[in-house]
Amino acid sequence: MRILIVEDEVRIADFLQRGLRAEGHFCVVANDGEQGLSLALDGDFDLLLLDLMLPGIHGHEVCQQLRINKINTPLIILSAMDSLDDVVAGLRMGADDYMTKPFSFEELLARIETVMRRSSATAIQEQILKIGPLAFDRQSLRFSVGGRNIKMTAKELAIIELLMSHPGTLFSRERILSNVWGLNMDPLTNVVDVYIGKLRKKIDGEFDNSLIETVRGLGYRLHIESQTDESC
Repeated sequence: MRILIVEDEVRIADFLQRGLRAEGHFCVVANDGEQGLSLALDGDFDLLLLDLMLPGIHGHEVCQQLRINKINTPLIILSAMDSLDDVVAGLRMGADDYMTKPFSFEELLARIETVMRRSSATAIQEQILKIGPLAFDRQSLRFSVGGRNIKMTAKELAIIELLMSHPGTLFSRERILSNVWGLNMDPLTNVVDVYIGKLRKKIDGEFDNSLIETVRGLGYRLHIESQTDESC
């Protein structure tokens, strides 16, 4: 799964990120409310883990704004605010669950499993993305082109999943950086261009034109015939 962790305490964010990555999940960390809200609105995440006492925007407002904007991604609040009123307020803002700090990692995993099982978002989301000749199985993390399996790194899979989830949508380098590497990367780095180049070598093969189109000065998009282009 792609998980967004919105947590300003570096120690806790690192603990969550390391633990969830060990379980096979891809994690992005935001260290304040504004960054978290922006990523959650623009990104394609399967789960959000949200602290409440955040710099910039309080977690309650982040949660409320997501639900107002019809972002129904499963959301678990992780907070030291442990009164019954705090829990009730968080759930009423739209959270799917509420855990008080400190908590055990094993309990968090169990809560995540429960939330994902009952979430309608899980049922709605297709397990296998198919765009033209490209197919990506989110469960097994297998990617193929025209039925031919292609070996991918974790970062390459994260980029191609992002592009396939929004075919025709134009993604700036900054937006790809935020979704795939998180917000701590230098925006002047050329890492996105390097990885796009690697992807093209792996997926273009027998095609006359690259399936990943460069829009000079703006970014990249997945461009396959019969797909409708849009920008954002």
